[in-house]
Amino acid sequence: MQASWSHVGPRECKIGGVIINPPIDQIDKSLVGQGQSATTLKLDPENTGFIAVENFTSLVEHHELQLDPSKLDMLLAIVQNNEEGQVCYQELIELMSSKRSSSFRRAIANGRRTLQREILLDETGLGLYKRFVRYVAYEILPCETDRRWYFHQNRLCPPPVFIAIITIVQIIVFMCYGIMLNKWVLQTYQPDFMKSPLVYHPGHRAQVWRFFSYMFMHVGLEQLGFNALLQLMIGVPLEMVHGILRISLLYMAGVLAGSLTVSITDMRAPVVGGSGGVYALCSAHLANVVMNWAGMRCPYKLLRMILALVCMSSEVGRAVWLRFSPPLPSSGPQPSFMAHLSGAVVGISMGLLILRSYEESLQKQCSWWVIVFSFITFLLFAIFWNIFAYELLGVQIPPPP
Repeated sequence: MQASWSHVGPRECKIGGVIINPPIDQIDKSLVGQGQSATTLKLDPENTGFIAVENFTSLVEHHELQLDPSKLDMLLAIVQNNEEGQVCYQELIELMSSKRSSSFRRAIANGRRTLQREILLDETGLGLYKRFVRYVAYEILPCETDRRWYFHQNRLCPPPVFIAIITIVQIIVFMCYGIMLNKWVLQTYQPDFMKSPLVYHPGHRAQVWRFFSYMFMHVGLEQLGFNALLQLMIGVPLEMVHGILRISLLYMAGVLAGSLTVSITDMRAPVVGGSGGVYALCSAHLANVVMNWAGMRCPYKLLRMILALVCMSSEVGRAVWLRFSPPLPSSGPQPSFMAHLSGAVVGISMGLLILRSYEESLQKQCSWWVIVFSFITFLLFAIFWNIFAYELLGVQIPPPP
């Protein structure tokens, strides 16, 4: 039966005949069911921001709570394992609104979970999918309580489709141009390749979509293979843990920063490849691993870190060599490598904050708004630069194909 709600005072609300002080309607509208006497629960009579464990226990045990079982489990865990004699009211609000807090950590660490072992790695009898989820948890998350929380809450819906779709489209586009040009390596040496409406070219910078669409084009099989492999190996696990919204935001921010940086620092060069987004993901993940080195439990992490850095550096070296290699007269300047570097900067700044805020609100963090403000400032500067700087500086842009 649905509970009825009405406000009684500025710090009170009436729920099915029970007056709660302070108001708890922000927490969960099914917290107290109907059929109770008209009593007043003075959870925080002195407005200290904390609720005594005795009062909290009474609320949990003596009222019919119509809650999700996992939330009720966490409430009981907080009561049973609280050593301070009081529960933070704000943490209770965050818990009931499904926002992670220290209450979540305490509940998962000490609560009555369905898992039988203290360490997730010790769990036995798991199916194939659950073993994969556990593998992803240890690859991405540095804290055991976070890993247990992810393992317990993981759902198949929504699936991690963003990185998979991007990779499939990139492969299809590459195959189409490979068949059309009959060339699979260094396609940028073909004049017809640069005629694609997807390539970013400084002569076509008024076509705004090119600042994004260049991520579907690649120099050749070598760049596509590198990007696709890293996207799937790192991007898919990140998307499984942190969700499609945050990872797609990070990837697209790296892509946009890549083309804008090239338009400012390498004004005569085109751009192709998804390296801006790929390096944003990889740099964020590697930075997160380094900053949480002791907590990361992925096997051979030092060897894998070195291998990843060598591969990423080699790809940058290949891009630098291609940019400064003598171009064919008909092909024009070769693609810039600055997208790689700008993607890495986005990953170390925005990406690292996203990965360190697993299941936590970004909007409540001052550092998030500093990064957003910085990115918007860079975006506005780049827009004005593209409108005015080319003409003012007299940049000789190669004629667009």
